[in-house]
Amino acid sequence: MKIATWNVNSLKVRLPQVLQWLENNPVDALCLQETKLTDDKFPLAELNQAGWQVVFSGQKTYNGVAIIARSEMRDVVKNNPLFPDEQQRLIAATIGDVRIISVYVPNGQALDSDKYPYKLAWLDALTRWLQEEMQRYPKLALLGDYNIAPADADVHDPAAWEGQVLVSAPERAAFQGLLGLGLHDAFRLFEQAPKLYSWWDYRQMGFRLNKGLRIDHILLSDALRAVCSACEIDKLPRKWEQPSDHTPVLASLDL
Repeated sequence: MKIATWNVNSLKVRLPQVLQWLENNPVDALCLQETKLTDDKFPLAELNQAGWQVVFSGQKTYNGVAIIARSEMRDVVKNNPLFPDEQQRLIAATIGDVRIISVYVPNGQALDSDKYPYKLAWLDALTRWLQEEMQRYPKLALLGDYNIAPADADVHDPAAWEGQVLVSAPERAAFQGLLGLGLHDAFRLFEQAPKLYSWWDYRQMGFRLNKGLRIDHILLSDALRAVCSACEIDKLPRKWEQPSDHTPVLASLDL
């Protein structure tokens, strides 16, 4: 089983890229973030025609999450029941006996912004809900844009980013709290080359100069960690014309 996550930064703009990537990378499940579409505008017909099943939860202009899968999905949950929220940032579904959760963690904007405590509260509620989910679903994968670079190795210039969102101590502590539940960062299960990132700013030649952050993650429960044989970042879509500022992350599970 292959699973992946990709913040597409507008599915309306990047549907052709998603379809092309899926053709080139026949994964079993692809989690999307920042679809930025209301549900009535979601390109369900196009994805169905290409042979994919989809569950989605969206809103106009901002946020929006989806799961694209080869097979039927069941037990769909939209948003965290422990955190009532108008922003569409979480969707979960079961494929076979694997629980797949797509998350778009709030950015936080700045440490002195009111969006920063919202981010920490959102992460706290996610952690509490996952405690329950992991009891029900031993085979669980949490994929998405976490808006957290867990360690300095995930930041192109830690000194330049010091004191900013995405790298602050409380955010990194929240990430460690997820690992404390018994989840594992699939990318770090394997030896990786240095300076591998999943997001680059559009400005100041961020991608060309590899001024990136690794903020898109796949976390796996113990049962899935045991069968994970690879995890990689696919940089190719970031080189395409009019790309998302994020690129896909994939994990292989020998199920």
